Amino acid sequence: MENPLSIHYRDKSDTELIIAALEGSMASLEALLARHRNFIYNIALKMVADVNDAEDITQEVLIKVITKLSQFKQESNFRTWLYRITFNHFLEMKRYGRELATVSFEEAGNSLDNIPDHPLSAMEELEWKTAIEETKLTCMHGMLLCLDREQRLIFILSEIFNVNHTIGAEMLEISKDNYRQKLSRARKDLFRFMQKKCGLVNQSNPCRCATKTKGFVQAGKVDPFRLQFNSDYLRDIESVAETKIEELENVMQENYAALFRKHPFQEKEGKLQFMQKLVNESAIHSLIQFDASKR
Repeated sequence: MENPLSIHYRDKSDTELIIAALEGSMASLEALLARHRNFIYNIALKMVADVNDAEDITQEVLIKVITKLSQFKQESNFRTWLYRITFNHFLEMKRYGRELATVSFEEAGNSLDNIPDHPLSAMEELEWKTAIEETKLTCMHGMLLCLDREQRLIFILSEIFNVNHTIGAEMLEISKDNYRQKLSRARKDLFRFMQKKCGLVNQSNPCRCATKTKGFVQAGKVDPFRLQFNSDYLRDIESVAETKIEELENVMQENYAALFRKHPFQEKEGKLQFMQKLVNESAIHSLIQFDASKR
């Protein structure tokens, strides 16, 4: 899988698919969307922390891309064009369920404190292994929601997917200095919370994923039989993201950011079947086709 967020990504294959799609090839359109949809979906999942909402958002973005494809000027960079549409959608879309329920790090901390601890024996930890991992992922996704949307998106791009500052700023249409300032603030806010609360970052903290798991299940935050985050993957984000080459601001902060890069990179091939139906709709044909003389 080629990473479209990598500094080394080249648009040549995209361009060839676009030309064929605009000439009426639905197979080329589907192949073009397939190159990007899992990255769009995984970023959306980090933005809203809900599988169903992330699937809906991904579909909305792909419909936008399809309907605007004939407006793409082929002398420009398709990757930048596509992710500007994507990220503008993320920043402007309605607030979703878990976003509405999350306001601040302080409230998230209070909510976490109010979930009772249930220490597990070594045998129980083996039995509850999948649910414990789901609890960790659920909790960490909740932490991201405490950042405002722009901070959250910049943190997800830079710290989780290792997007280069230059590329990230270009996609968000802000200056590199502004991008770095917003990233620095997001890093500090999230690290401060995790340093104070999270046993994964600071071993002196009493909060442990295993001891909170039964409480998360009882509170309805985790369903061991319907996993949100610990499913549909063969690899983690770190394995598909660009290797980080930028100088680290703080070694301790880098260690906590690495926890997020170990999250699953979900590949929803089966669940995003709407794409095949979408690209075969007659209305879509008329939207993407145009007179060759106008190109």
